[in-house]
Amino acid sequence: MKTLDKLKPGESGTVKRLNGEGAVKRRIMDMGLTKGTEVTVRKVAPLGDPIEITLRGYELSLRLEEAAKIEID
Repeated sequence: MKTLDKLKPGESGTVKRLNGEGAVKRRIMDMGLTKGTEVTVRKVAPLGDPIEITLRGYELSLRLEEAAKIEID
């Protein structure tokens, strides 16, 4: 499975599944990352963490450990 942390700037994907449990999964869903959402990686920090993505018309920064829990197509 390909995860969000593996995308490079400019690449896009659709959220297929959220891994994780409890508060972490709820927090990701509350930010708008739900199944079927189209996401595009805009930027990656110089040291690789965090990454900035665009979804639902806004920009969001995620840590790599959070992005690794989001499977995409």
